[in-house]
Amino acid sequence: MEKKRMNSLVKWTLILFVLASIILNIVLIGIHSSRAPKCSAQRVHPLRRKHDERSAVFADLSREEYLQVQQFMLKQNNLDISTNQISKPSDNFLFLIELSVPKKADVLAYLDRNGAKPTREATVVVFYGAKGYIKEYVVGPLPNPTYVNDVTMERYHAELPINARTVTIGEYNLLFQFLGDVFSKLGKIMKESFDMGPDKQLNAFEQMPRGVRTGDRKTWISFFRDMSGMYIHPVGFEVLVDHQSVNASEWKVEKLLYNGQYFDSIDALKDKYDKDLVKKIVYKESPDYGSLKPRNKPLQVGPQLFNAEGKRYSVSNNHVVYMDWSFAFGLSALTGMRVFDVRFNDERILYELSVQEAMSVYGSVTPGMILTKFLDSSIGIGRFAHELVRGVDCPYEASYVDTYRYIDVPKPVRFRNSICIFEHNMGQPLRRHFSDFFHHSYGGMVNSALVFRTITAIGNYDYIWDFIFYQSGSVEAKVHATGYISSSYLVDGALRHGHQVAEKVLGNIHTHFINFKVDLDVLGVKNFFQTKDMEYVNVSLPWMPDHYAMVPQLVEKQLKTEKEAALRYDTKTPRYLHISSNKTNRWGHQRSYRLQVFSFTGDHLPESQAEERAISWARYKVAITKHKDGEQTSSSLYSQNNIWSPAVDFSKYIEDNESIEDEDLVAWVTTGFLHIPHSEDIPNTVTVGNGGGVLLRPHNYFDMDPSIHSADSVYLSPGSEDSCDSNRMACLAQETCSPVLEPFTYEGFDGVMKFEDWV
Repeated sequence: MEKKRMNSLVKWTLILFVLASIILNIVLIGIHSSRAPKCSAQRVHPLRRKHDERSAVFADLSREEYLQVQQFMLKQNNLDISTNQISKPSDNFLFLIELSVPKKADVLAYLDRNGAKPTREATVVVFYGAKGYIKEYVVGPLPNPTYVNDVTMERYHAELPINARTVTIGEYNLLFQFLGDVFSKLGKIMKESFDMGPDKQLNAFEQMPRGVRTGDRKTWISFFRDMSGMYIHPVGFEVLVDHQSVNASEWKVEKLLYNGQYFDSIDALKDKYDKDLVKKIVYKESPDYGSLKPRNKPLQVGPQLFNAEGKRYSVSNNHVVYMDWSFAFGLSALTGMRVFDVRFNDERILYELSVQEAMSVYGSVTPGMILTKFLDSSIGIGRFAHELVRGVDCPYEASYVDTYRYIDVPKPVRFRNSICIFEHNMGQPLRRHFSDFFHHSYGGMVNSALVFRTITAIGNYDYIWDFIFYQSGSVEAKVHATGYISSSYLVDGALRHGHQVAEKVLGNIHTHFINFKVDLDVLGVKNFFQTKDMEYVNVSLPWMPDHYAMVPQLVEKQLKTEKEAALRYDTKTPRYLHISSNKTNRWGHQRSYRLQVFSFTGDHLPESQAEERAISWARYKVAITKHKDGEQTSSSLYSQNNIWSPAVDFSKYIEDNESIEDEDLVAWVTTGFLHIPHSEDIPNTVTVGNGGGVLLRPHNYFDMDPSIHSADSVYLSPGSEDSCDSNRMACLAQETCSPVLEPFTYEGFDGVMKFEDWV
């Protein structure tokens, strides 16, 4: 009995000891954690560059400037602009206000030669529905405008017909009312086939371009279940609406498609449906496979980026400095992200790097997609740059910038946190070498770079746009696509145009073509375009003249005209493409920057097609032209809806075949990928492998790699492994700190346009 008590006592003593140890460890961990210093929110080391207030010449318009321009235009009685908040197609509607980028020569005189500051002006687009045309104006000076000039003919050398306009919110509102009348006339079919009723509707997605010839405004509208990811829930019903007239009372249904069968009128469909002469769609519930809600409860937080010694970059208004880099930035509502006056070690490398266009060509057997060619700048690429989600879209500690836009709205709209800027460890060394035979040592450098990013959600697709600035003097422009695929209802013959990805759902084959404008100024504006490649030559060996070997040899060429330098996708392209100066480096080679394109595009639309001229920039992997202020963009706001007679035909930039020797040169770079949708695109397309870009790399520009001067370099030699003098990593454990994080907030849904807000 005594022994039993003793065992019980020992047992409880051990249990109490274990519990006490656990509690003590928890307390010690808590004490240790509380003692971990917070990372400095202030910059520990001074910036290498200073901000330049002159970058304001490239700054997007402020809210106050938008309002000043709007009020000035509305007061011009001779322009007869409507004050309706939501326009009708017949209104004279102020559609767009945006910065008018000043002429390059004026800006360079201001920045480089203490010239006069360029006049700040705005571009204004007015849709004259009552008069049947579109006008572009320049308004200035800002602030406090006093003049307005019609620049339509100067910019496009032709009048702009009203049918070239973007479909506005007001027109969409009328289209939805029109479709509501269609649904009411087909009540029985809508209920039996799609379970439509007062509390259950279908969503619409439209084909573009709107017709087959100049002047058309006839849109095939496809319908989808009102579910998460509606784009992958087609129902098999499409309607062709003729809305060419600016008077909505004259709109009409021209055709209908129901379950793969065409009908000339609503009555024809009703009649054949009632007589059981059609293959009926029988409604059944669909699983919610398009939802992006986590299938499992999130339990962990992944690795996070934080700045141990404060941010090594700075953002002031529209100007960024980072290590040896500096640049100005903006976000066009039409074309999206752009940077100007990009300098490395105070030398201008780029005058402009900008997104120009995002285009997709679809294949299908059904009309909603059979002719579809989306030209996103005609809708507005930057227009749909919404708030970025902290910690997902960009690192939690990134710097976030608000933007304002005025496009199809009654007043300028603020988009909070729609640009992010952050320094990023790219995950591999920028350079390194381990010497294991002679001079035992290790030298390396982490690849930390600055990322300038926005993300645009244009309908179903989300494009992630990055400009990346490396410490080696390289700049990269790249894009990744994600979001939902466009799909169509699976009918006979559809599998020739894609793969089935869900029940009765076809993921349609399509291309993604992206165009960038790259205005490199290599040591000034007098540049050349050169190519380099290799070829094997049969040479005799110097020490054995009778023995021959095939040896690689450098092949260099300088291209002289724009036609020579228009490098088509369907021809072999030299692997090294250079914008060069006639100035040389220490070793006697012309200093240059190389264009290295990463692209997996599909085939370009045949030039025999009427729509091709509006996307003729996609013929070329790279095209080099002489800089002209009148050749500002490769596409236009009007290309989508007047695709057969485009206001901007890029091929004409090349037709005049001007000299490109010792001239100010612009490279127009096309990249992208072919997308054949597959089951893993459900629910969302992932960014991995879906993108393209161009890398701008110094080539004999410097005498050696400039990153050798970076303080991020690490060097180890035997006996110095734990010295902090040339290896900050050795002391990192002693300097561990915990990040200071802002509370998570998100207001992106507040800025989303809702049709009910305007009706």
